[in-house]
Amino acid sequence: MFAQYYHDYGPMTDSWDGRSWFHALFGLLFFVLMVLVAIYLLRSLAGHHHVGPTSARDPLDIARERYAKGDITKDEFIDIKKELK
Repeated sequence: MFAQYYHDYGPMTDSWDGRSWFHALFGLLFFVLMVLVAIYLLRSLAGHHHVGPTSARDPLDIARERYAKGDITKDEFIDIKKELK
């Protein structure tokens, strides 16, 4: 049974009929799906599952950065720190 299937649809097929188009399309779609699954798995294992700058940051860290840049004064930083705690 396998020999007949392999002969009819294997790499040495003599005829190119409608079913061959289906098999070629199915093989291509399967390959693309496997590539997408591999990319998804690699990204999830690498820890890159969050998108862009929308990830949550600690407000106190933001205030520290602003104080270090000189955007806010020491008194403003102390007030922010009191409000956050």
